[in-house]
Amino acid sequence: MSKKEINSDELIAQIIKGIEEVKGNDIDILDLREIENTVCDYFVICNGTSNTQVNAIVSSIQKIVSKALKDKPWHIEGSENAEWVLMDYVNVVVHVFQKHIREFYDIEGLWGDAKTTSIQTKY
Repeated sequence: MSKKEINSDELIAQIIKGIEEVKGNDIDILDLREIENTVCDYFVICNGTSNTQVNAIVSSIQKIVSKALKDKPWHIEGSENAEWVLMDYVNVVVHVFQKHIREFYDIEGLWGDAKTTSIQTKY
């Protein structure tokens, strides 16, 4: 695991920077800290328009977080078909979807009790 404890706010800021770098859409942060028995503190959810863009978002997040915080995901799942890629940074889990897959699974609806913050993008 990582040598030093990474601040979740710092990590989320770098993750969002990585998403925005390749124009990821509909960025939401779900704060799960007030909900019992959750596996992490935050979900960061976004979507791309194709499997190519989903993979570009994942690569961008990895590169920016690694460079800024010297941290890497504990686990990444779903890169093969790039419809829904999960990046596990332990306290923060990133979900990168293709739009139609995000609508189908409706993670925000499943975690409706979470405080949701939508990030406005400038593109």
